[in-house]
Amino acid sequence: MKRAAFVLTLATTLPFANADEELKPLVVEYPPPFLMGTPVPINLPNLEDASAKAPDILVPADISNLARDKPVTSSDDFPIIGELEYATDGDKESDDGYFVELASGQQWIQIDLEKEAEIYAVAVWRYHAQKRAYQDVVIKVSNDPEFKDGVTTIFNNDHDDSSGFGKGAQKAFIETNQGRLVPAHQAKARYVRLYSNGNTSNEMNHYIEVEVYGR
Repeated sequence: MKRAAFVLTLATTLPFANADEELKPLVVEYPPPFLMGTPVPINLPNLEDASAKAPDILVPADISNLARDKPVTSSDDFPIIGELEYATDGDKESDDGYFVELASGQQWIQIDLEKEAEIYAVAVWRYHAQKRAYQDVVIKVSNDPEFKDGVTTIFNNDHDDSSGFGKGAQKAFIETNQGRLVPAHQAKARYVRLYSNGNTSNEMNHYIEVEVYGR
């Protein structure tokens, strides 16, 4: 049986919002915390403080999760565990059967929103039943499915440019049931691509859910 979802309300001023448009706090639903096993020590030079707060985001009233049930592709054609569609099926639990596991090394998943959208934020949940941090997390958006032209990077915590996308300004973070909310500043794009390169517990890459808030 699915556990009931909690709700997190977030709010801030968007620099590009229409001054005449009424905005409201973005409401994010997240699963209850669920931890198991013995965590592996997390030693990263760019790890953010555990007390860091999620960004506050104000959005128009007609915002929605555009990623729900949308097609998902990946750099790994044969996931080790689970199915790629898990990333947009609406389930955010961290138990077995809720996540897709990709191979080691730098891997990505890509969501096709099926048309260009105005994106206000992207939220991602990786495996959060154990405290860990994923490495070289980069999130990009584009209208090009090959991500060669018109690419905008909205998140990058690769501190040493090992992914080849340049050194990131953001920090690595410990996974929790609240996932990670990333402002997209109304970027216009059809595709959302998320990269990682293993985590502090093992070399694999996991995704439970990705939500793309836009219109």
